[in-house]
Order: sequence, then C-alpha cells, then structure tokens
Amino acid sequence: MEESNNILSEEEICSCLKTAGVFRVRVCETVTSTNTVLRESARQGAPEGAVLAAERQTAGKGRLDRVFHSPAGHGAYFSLLLRPRYKAGDAALITPAAAVAAARAIEAVTGVNVGIKWVNDLLLSGKKVCGILTEAVFGARNGSIESAILGIGINITLPEAGYPGELGNLATALIDRHDGAGLVRSRLIAATLDNFWEFYKNLTAREFLSEYRARSVILGRDIYVLTPDGKRSARALAIDDDCRLLVRYEDGGTTAVMSGEVSVRQV
Repeated sequence: MEESNNILSEEEICSCLKTAGVFRVRVCETVTSTNTVLRESARQGAPEGAVLAAERQTAGKGRLDRVFHSPAGHGAYFSLLLRPRYKAGDAALITPAAAVAAARAIEAVTGVNVGIKWVNDLLLSGKKVCGILTEAVFGARNGSIESAILGIGINITLPEAGYPGELGNLATALIDRHDGAGLVRSRLIAATLDNFWEFYKNLTAREFLSEYRARSVILGRDIYVLTPDGKRSARALAIDDDCRLLVRYEDGGTTAVMSGEVSVRQV
C-alpha cells in the first residue's frame, strides 16, 4: 500500500484487522454522526459488530451535548454497534475499555504516548486527541440493554486553519504530516477494534483496568468536579474496580464519582 494513499476505504480497514468474522465495516464520505447513523441501523436489526466510519461528520457528538469537530481527512471517526450480554453496571466498563484499546492503537501505529483523563478522553501534552462516547438503548420491558453504540473520534492531523474557537486551546493532533493519513486512519481504526474486542469478550474480567489506572493523568492531582450544583474542588484519589473516580473534597468528604466531568486544577 502506498503511504500517499489518503483515502479511507472498507477494504483497507478490513485488510488491517486481525479479528476474524466479527466486524462488518462500512465507510461513508459524509454523515451527521457515525453514532447517530449506526444507532438507526441498530433499530433496524443490524447485528453486533457493525462498524461505520466516515471521512467527515457534520454533527459529530461528544459527551454533554458537545460537538466533536470532524473535518474531512484529518481524523478517524467511527462507531461500533454492540449488543451487550452484560448487566447495565458492567456495560459501564465499555468506555474505559475502549480508552485503553484506543491508547494502545495510537502508540502502536504512530509511536505517540497518550494519557487518559477520566472517563473518556485521551490527552497528548494536556490537550485532547481522542474522545469516546458510548450511547446505550434500553429495553422498554425489563430495562436491559438492547444495544450500545461505541463512538470514537481521533484527531490525527491538524486542519490547515487549526481548530475553531476555544477548541484551539483544548485539542491537538497526533502527527504533523498529511501523507499517508488514510493508511494511518485505517490502521488506527482496525487496531482499536482488535484491542477493544479482546477486552469486550470478557469485559467483567477487567483486563484493561490496571492499564487504565496507569495511564490516568489526574490521579493524585487537584481537580474540579462539575456537579449539578456547580464546580467543586477535590483531590483525585483512585479509580475503583467499577471505574468510578474516588475523590476527596476540600471539606474532607470522599465520594465515588460515577459519571460526569472533571478538569485538572491549574496551579
């Protein structure tokens, strides 16, 4: 394959996959959001292992209704359809498992070391290079999970004009060069899927957990926890076996944060 190949294709992604018989990959040039489109496929009965990747997203999604900037040719934007046979509590492990899977893939393909900011962001030099969004659909009768869409966006090269607005201070990319970006994207998508599937096959074994903790960029640091009542100062103490963040607030109280948003306090 030529390193100048910047085209993202189903054939190239599949040729890079090591996991056999699991993934069915589709590539679109432009979508609103790979999560949104794949969720509709799930409603129509698409099987577990369906993958949708896109050159560009016009409405890429992050957590808390944030927009994930997804310009054509500069990132790997893809979603995986899961039909978990795990309890809802255990299915919460999907996002941290995916974070470790993506971090391993990034290092294997690009040689760049990245850290994890609880719960779902990968950082390089303090800036975001990858975001993960897992969206679950619950059954109406018993509350079991009918499907989960795991969406991953990785910033590979910087757009010519940089990132818009405040994103310029918050986001960065893995590499400078543009030649071979298509091949890098295909390898990153395939390696992330392969890594994740190894964890997902036995998710409750938590084989990713020690690495998730080791890659944390917030443990032992002063942080802000964003709560419905506002921003609270805290110390990040540990990540427990359910991937909850254990924090100690300034008043001495400790708690396990199950979800939400944290930021590192700058001294």
